[in-house]
Amino acid sequence: MTSTATRPRRSFFAYASALLGLLSLMAVWCFHFPELLTSKEFRAVYNETFARHLLLVGLVAAFVLGTLAILRDRNRRVAMLGVGGATLAVLLGGSNVQFDAIGQTPYSLGLDWFVISLFFSALVFVPLEHYLGRRRISPLRPGWRTDVAYFFMSHVLVQFILILVTASTSTIAGLAAFPGLKAAIQSLPVWAQFLIAVFIADLAQALLHRAYHNLPWLWRFHAVHHSSREMDWLAGSRIHFVEIVLTRSAVLLPLLILGFSTPAVNAYVILVGLQAVLAHANLGIRFGWLEYLLVLPRYHHWHHARQYDYIDVNYAIHLPLVDMLMGTFKLPRDRDAWPQEYGVMKLESVPRGIVEQHLMPFRKGKHYDDHVA
Repeated sequence: MTSTATRPRRSFFAYASALLGLLSLMAVWCFHFPELLTSKEFRAVYNETFARHLLLVGLVAAFVLGTLAILRDRNRRVAMLGVGGATLAVLLGGSNVQFDAIGQTPYSLGLDWFVISLFFSALVFVPLEHYLGRRRISPLRPGWRTDVAYFFMSHVLVQFILILVTASTSTIAGLAAFPGLKAAIQSLPVWAQFLIAVFIADLAQALLHRAYHNLPWLWRFHAVHHSSREMDWLAGSRIHFVEIVLTRSAVLLPLLILGFSTPAVNAYVILVGLQAVLAHANLGIRFGWLEYLLVLPRYHHWHHARQYDYIDVNYAIHLPLVDMLMGTFKLPRDRDAWPQEYGVMKLESVPRGIVEQHLMPFRKGKHYDDHVA
């Protein structure tokens, strides 16, 4: 009888150290080049003291976790990456790094947005999925590097995405003038505007989402999102750049036309960021009747199910009511039923890696049926 060698388990300490070490190094770069690497809009959300304290926590944790992994002889190279990144961050100034007044530049990257968002998202969802997950999958499951790359792209390029979205919507919104309707909406309290904005934005998103699934030239882009074979908090980041621009434009346009207030729109932006992550998360919590009120993990997981009878359902990202109105609402009667597989029907039709996936929609010879049939 021949024995097969088992793959050694990955060390959580080593990979956590690598993540924190690299994030700490990026944070120091943000201090050195704030006008180029940080987003003006996001800088208004946090202050310097918060950023320095967070950087200090990241540095200490990277050193401690990396050292423990090295002493335990588990994934030493990965642990050394974390310790090395943290060491370089300290040499570049660490949490005491100095920086001059932030200058004005026409464009900037959102590296600070990436660092802070990834840190807190992982801090919240990795433990939640470990203890409350529906499926026992590792945070380092196949495809995680690709999804981190998408997470990086969508956050670091946030200003360029905003420019494209604004350019595609502002002109149309300016031509579509409904002063009476705008005045009526703006006379409402912010909480009422927020609720209406959620419904209108979700309806716009769901209609476009349905088009993604039914128009071959749009499906080429959306198939990338459905290529994830495991569902967790990070899987929702896998979205083609073209789809990001199209979806955000479709959602923002009606909100601009109808004149929702800035606080209401900002509240919606926060909601969509949270719910998009939650909907993809690997959480097996029973939400009961809330599943019919809000889009929660089981609801959206069935949209990603690798089953023919669930290909064309559950398009909403906020409110199941939208799918009910569109006739695309569907959940199994068994409230404990979850999909067994995720991904496009022909898994081999979508390549691996962010570069190949971004080139895929533009390659000749691909048809709708190549991905779903």
